[in-house]
Amino acid sequence: MTDQLAQTGASGSTRGLGTEGAAPDNLVEAAGHPVGDGNMKPGYDPRLANEDLAPLRKQRWGSYNIFAFWMSDVHSVGGYVTAGSLFALGIASWQVLVALIVGILIVQFFTNLVAKSSQKTGVPYPVVNRAIFGVKGANIPAIIRGLIAIAWYGVQTFLAAESLNIVFLKFIPASEVLRTDYSFLGLSALGWISYAILWFAQAALFWGGMESIRRFIDWAGPAVYVVMIVLAIYLVSQAGWENIDFNLSAGEPLDFWASIPVMFTAIAIVVSYFSGPMLNFGDFSRYAKSYKAVKRGNFLGLPLNFLFFSILTVLTASATVPVFGELITDPIHTVERIDTHFAILLGGLTFVTATVGINIVANFIAPAFDFSNVAPHRISWRMGGMIAAVGSVLLTPWNWYNNDAAIQNTLGVLGALIGPLFGILIAGYYVIGRQRIKVDEMFTMSETGAYWYRKGFNPNAVWAMVLAGAPTVAIAVLTRPLAEAGILDLSYLADFSWFIGCGLGFALFVLFERRQPLMPTFEGETAGISDGSIEED
Repeated sequence: MTDQLAQTGASGSTRGLGTEGAAPDNLVEAAGHPVGDGNMKPGYDPRLANEDLAPLRKQRWGSYNIFAFWMSDVHSVGGYVTAGSLFALGIASWQVLVALIVGILIVQFFTNLVAKSSQKTGVPYPVVNRAIFGVKGANIPAIIRGLIAIAWYGVQTFLAAESLNIVFLKFIPASEVLRTDYSFLGLSALGWISYAILWFAQAALFWGGMESIRRFIDWAGPAVYVVMIVLAIYLVSQAGWENIDFNLSAGEPLDFWASIPVMFTAIAIVVSYFSGPMLNFGDFSRYAKSYKAVKRGNFLGLPLNFLFFSILTVLTASATVPVFGELITDPIHTVERIDTHFAILLGGLTFVTATVGINIVANFIAPAFDFSNVAPHRISWRMGGMIAAVGSVLLTPWNWYNNDAAIQNTLGVLGALIGPLFGILIAGYYVIGRQRIKVDEMFTMSETGAYWYRKGFNPNAVWAMVLAGAPTVAIAVLTRPLAEAGILDLSYLADFSWFIGCGLGFALFVLFERRQPLMPTFEGETAGISDGSIEED
């Protein structure tokens, strides 16, 4: 790894991750003050570089940090609800468990692929895209990913606020009037209080930089685990092991052959759920000491962690039936039904912690890097994150979260482009670029630069995204209206839109680059080259 850092311009400095000079006194000025540890070379164009985006001076994360990242990402209310929803598909519990594990193994494979380019170069996801889309064209995938993250940041904060509401209502009964009698812009006064508390808490954590975030996720994931294990033990003891039925499907499970396509659907749902953080995982793998550390962390955090998570999900959901008389897959509702002060306090604060964890790692850091990438000389990582935080409030997620049509026509369209962007990234780095990137060239606006292409855009990548995105967007927007109108039922394709988009994006980019090569491979060059094909010691 030492040679690799030397090639990419990283110095031998021991300045820690997130270390910075004296912070400005003015808050607005501080928002523009970098918290990164990038090696800003004199030749880097300020329109493309700041200390948050430049190659890291020192990569410090080990396998546990990556493992903790996935614990925070997996153990959210949304994760439990998504896993629990698979039981409604009509397949047996063991088949749900198989689908969860197969799905997460696919996620692990793709995450390892996307991690390498950022770990080897020390730059985040939007910067790596400059080698493929061009130094200007990289803003296209950055903005798309950033907008998706803003919307889900608002949703996750809203869900965490709902957990905090339960705590307030249990311990301060008088707060009920704030929930029922006062509201603003569609949200109750109590909801605004809880949302504001979480908004400021997350902003404060983010403000401390990646080192503060690393410390938080290092303990948040295990803490949530402990509470979920306690919850499972409590429910099983209340139900009695002999009264727990692991067949949670409504009615009789499908027979074996009929269940096969449904299992594929369940697998696709798991992969799609992780498609966002999977796309920009380079934002985190860039901090890892080595690619081997990333792969070890992914192994611990994905298949092993997710297996235990899946078993907990099945066990907890199964125990709710004899205890409460109905299947409950949302852990917040489970804790609410227990209805003791201790359970609600512990459970509510735990799920708040879990949601903050996934929100920071999946929906805060991504737009921070993405928006900083658009105008690095004006927007620092901090300011990019604050733009996302403010935007999440302006979108008032509580007004559209339960509106399927609104989600389909906004997030559905944006989310449909994640697959094509992923496919193009993998094709560009591994097939066309052959894992070779000239790092310094990603920070120059020179028209003779390797990644200038045509006015800063690689038309092959742009057209591949457009042509691969068109059918996936159509699937997101049109399948449900067509099915409801009785014209054509292709709604089952929606669950596979990520795979369709990824495959098309990959194939089209390779095809266009084969017909009209634009992306350089730097054959025979070694100076300043990050070569991912070189095995680590």
